[in-house]
Amino acid sequence: MEKGPSQRAEGFTESVIREMTRLCQAYSAINLAQGFPDFDPPDRVKSAASRAIRQGYNQYSTTHGVPRLRQAIAHKMSTYNHVPCNADDNVTVTCGTTEGMIASLLALLDPAEEVVIFEPFYENYGPDSILSGAKCKYVPLEEPGFKIEEEKLKEAFSRKTKAVIINTPHNPTGRVFTRHELELIRDLCTDYDAFAITDEIYEHILYDDRKHISIASLDGMDNRTITISGFSKTYSATGWRVGYVIAPKKLTLAVRKVHDFLTVCAPTPLQEACITALKLPLSYYRDLRTLYDKSRKLLLQTLENASFICTVPEGAYYVWTDITRTGFKDDRKIAEHLIKKIGVGAVPGSSFYHLPSKGRLKLRFSFSKMPHTIEMAASRLSKFKRANQRS
Repeated sequence: MEKGPSQRAEGFTESVIREMTRLCQAYSAINLAQGFPDFDPPDRVKSAASRAIRQGYNQYSTTHGVPRLRQAIAHKMSTYNHVPCNADDNVTVTCGTTEGMIASLLALLDPAEEVVIFEPFYENYGPDSILSGAKCKYVPLEEPGFKIEEEKLKEAFSRKTKAVIINTPHNPTGRVFTRHELELIRDLCTDYDAFAITDEIYEHILYDDRKHISIASLDGMDNRTITISGFSKTYSATGWRVGYVIAPKKLTLAVRKVHDFLTVCAPTPLQEACITALKLPLSYYRDLRTLYDKSRKLLLQTLENASFICTVPEGAYYVWTDITRTGFKDDRKIAEHLIKKIGVGAVPGSSFYHLPSKGRLKLRFSFSKMPHTIEMAASRLSKFKRANQRS
């Protein structure tokens, strides 16, 4: 018998989000599938990257991050997230939040230990948990508001629970979890001696005066939380691959060991530029939210006109939709139809569930684009509405 891939690798599929991007490229569709901006980082941040290259920051950095960047991250965590943080003991710079998540899971979890995941979930969390050997316990968020339902969460926790994965603001629904919901998670983590692993990459992208709350800032959680964030979304630099993990000292040592053998270090000149990014004025974040809010409202109106049922996002830059009124009954078919016939990309909802059937009537769109790009997509989607009406 011919030997093949590992059972671990056979346990999950390739990224559907990246697959949709390839389809968009092949059919010249406007890519509202993958969450990356169609504009650059601020000029001063780009200039800092170029300057770092010219000044010789082109070799390996300290494995767990340039010291000045770790200090800047620690300051940001203390002031914005209200999480006590020491650059030497608590900060590890990673190759994006994607590597931060898998490094954290590998550092924390042993095979057969259980990890709780809210559903729908960003597609990496399932495969990452499988790679770490953990057993996943999925907890559905309560529709239509995608709130955490207390009794269902309590049922998922047991003495085998090692961690719960949180993502706020949430991808794909745009939900921003409340203090009450985070306190519920905190109480269960305390009761069952479990850890919270929280992905906060969209922490600055919030709407309607909502505030971001880091679970690590709650009483009793600083020593049982791994906080993961980065520079990709806030500074429109998804290709730079610079993220970070904040953890208690003992866990930081474990995360750093895993990170070292996964990737050695994040790109050195780009780490230098990220120091400049963290020095941007508060007006930068206000302007970014204003820009995305305009695109959010445009896309919501467009999708509703095209017969989609939309969940209004509270944060991040995605619109989660129900396709029931479109005439389609399969998320994959409508996604391919939109790309090939209409010229607009989206992500099939099934890729955000451990059982694909649960997402067959769902579709995710990204509005991480300039308003004029959303207007172009709106023009194309108007054809979908007319086609849908004729059918």
